[in-house]
Amino acid sequence: MPSRPVLREMRESDVPAVLAVQEPAAVAGLSEVFPQDRYPFPREAIATRWREEVADPLVACFVVEQEGRVAGFAAIAGDEVLHFGTALDTWGSGLATAAHDELVERLRAEGVVRPRLFVYAGNARGRRFWHKHGWRPTGEVTSGSFPPYAELLAYELHADRR
Repeated sequence: MPSRPVLREMRESDVPAVLAVQEPAAVAGLSEVFPQDRYPFPREAIATRWREEVADPLVACFVVEQEGRVAGFAAIAGDEVLHFGTALDTWGSGLATAAHDELVERLRAEGVVRPRLFVYAGNARGRRFWHKHGWRPTGEVTSGSFPPYAELLAYELHADRR
């Protein structure tokens, strides 16, 4: 995987390309959490959220670039990873690891010692990814913001990891 940066600052004009990557990956990866017959991907709500976060000076939004195309996304606020994902066709390629490592470097450069995030309890693939990269559950549990308001587990990355 590339040693050069894969993250760049997201612009509002990137939102359609981000959604084109995010929706199929979310449908594939979160079908256990959000059965599409009852809880289809909330495209407009997610687009609105991205636009608001891109405009928010307290949120840093990024696109993951691969060969000149938007191939993923990430957002951080303070010590928390808010959103992270890559295109379905990049799964298993190492792109997500490269983006993860760069994102953690950015958090560390901001002085964050213990980055944190929330992942759906029913997202087995996502949980494996975070575990593989040194993140561990904290025991904190909350609920997602979209129906069916599924269980979210808090994770953190300790300073001795990446």
